[in-house]
Amino acid sequence: MDELIPLSSATLDKLPKGVSGPSYDRAGLTPGIIHVGLGNFHRAHQAWYLHKLMQMGLAHDWAIIGAGVRPADAQMRERLLAQDCLTSLVELDPAGRSAEVVGSMIDFLPVEEGNAALIERMARPDIRIVAMTVTEGGYYVRGDGVGLDTDHPDIVHDAQNPSRPRTVFGAMTEALRRRKADGTGPFTGLSCDNLQANGTILRRCVVDLARLSDSDLADWIDTHCTFPNSMVDCIVPATGPRELEIVKSIGVDDRAPVTHENFRQWVIEDDFCAGRPDWDKAGATFAASVHAYEAMKLRILNGGHQLIAIPADLLGIDTIAGAMAAPAIRAFLHQTVKREIAPNVAAVPGMTPLAYLDLIDRRFSNAEIIDTTRRVAFDGSSRQTGFIVPSIRDALANGQQVDGLALMSALWMRYCMGRREDGSVIAANDPNWVALQAVAKNAETDPMIWLAQTSYYGDLAGNARFSAAFRGWAELLANGSINHALEVFADKAAMAAAR
Repeated sequence: MDELIPLSSATLDKLPKGVSGPSYDRAGLTPGIIHVGLGNFHRAHQAWYLHKLMQMGLAHDWAIIGAGVRPADAQMRERLLAQDCLTSLVELDPAGRSAEVVGSMIDFLPVEEGNAALIERMARPDIRIVAMTVTEGGYYVRGDGVGLDTDHPDIVHDAQNPSRPRTVFGAMTEALRRRKADGTGPFTGLSCDNLQANGTILRRCVVDLARLSDSDLADWIDTHCTFPNSMVDCIVPATGPRELEIVKSIGVDDRAPVTHENFRQWVIEDDFCAGRPDWDKAGATFAASVHAYEAMKLRILNGGHQLIAIPADLLGIDTIAGAMAAPAIRAFLHQTVKREIAPNVAAVPGMTPLAYLDLIDRRFSNAEIIDTTRRVAFDGSSRQTGFIVPSIRDALANGQQVDGLALMSALWMRYCMGRREDGSVIAANDPNWVALQAVAKNAETDPMIWLAQTSYYGDLAGNARFSAAFRGWAELLANGSINHALEVFADKAAMAAAR
């Protein structure tokens, strides 16, 4: 192998053959966006859309400044600053690999207690959008899913110490307080997380937090700031030894490379109070409403990920592509989506729910993407409640089958017991793992203890049809194998289809 090219602004003209880099002058870029949460997904998705615009000679005044509010974000800051905030993206597709270097990010703010640097930078008038990818569970939503958890210690702290907040929402609130006082004006808050109505949720976080200390500020934010809903989609694995080797194989020395599939989608409500880049020219879609797009993606793709990842990890299958290669798991995905999820998902322009299922089947089956079942199964306490429980409620409300969705809930309970079918230990894989594991083990003698977790299931334990189906699957799993349960489900689905 030839000598690796260390990634930096100084080496962009030396990139290996076949690796494209920025055609624009990065020294001439000026910031317009602060993005909090510089994980792989953001750099393969939102940063790429902006980079593509910049390659067209557009949006040079919308460059990204990175930020983080967790101590662990400091490690990413160190890695990215060492390579001038450049990221190499490697597209993994059965038809072949391709690589490019993205340069739309130009700085990364210090990660510090109190978030002074973040607040100060957000308060400047050149920042017109504050965007974030902070995970589905990072929004401090109450257990009932309706409002901000004002009893959470981080929210209590931010309400009492608004100038030294712990959370991104506290930092946004304080920056907006300064912008209001200085006459700088509002900015747009843009959530890029997998949440139904993510902009609505972000608005509630910021406005409700502001109201705890300053009702006038809360009213000003609610009136003048915008929080568009958006739907984001691209499969982006975590970076591990294999991904580091892949980027080395193309001749680049990148401390934080990203691999991704050959698919991206971004649908955004066109509601920006201080302007926006023309992301639609780079392939994004602006829409008056994103609800139908959100529902299709969250219910079928994200919900589908849960349907395959949890039984696969329980069976010792390491990857999503490996899960799709298991006939019983693939059938579980298709039968549950077709019978119980898709009937309550509306079509969007150019795509029906069943055509979307075929699309995600191809995407999940891409063996070039080494996306682990453990990563996809992580944080079930957010993902089950966000991607599975809404489908349960819709199916019950419309008198439809819930067998597959009930089996999914029983499999999640089994997963949280912490052992695979071969007896190997499942290491903690949820922010609430200790509590979930304790409930799952207690539920071995009475499965209804699991459904009684109202923070996840609400009142579903009181639904006779769902609770009976769940109990049946839980008892079957307790006395038999996972594959046997999947086979029983497949037989039931076949019988129902034949009626």
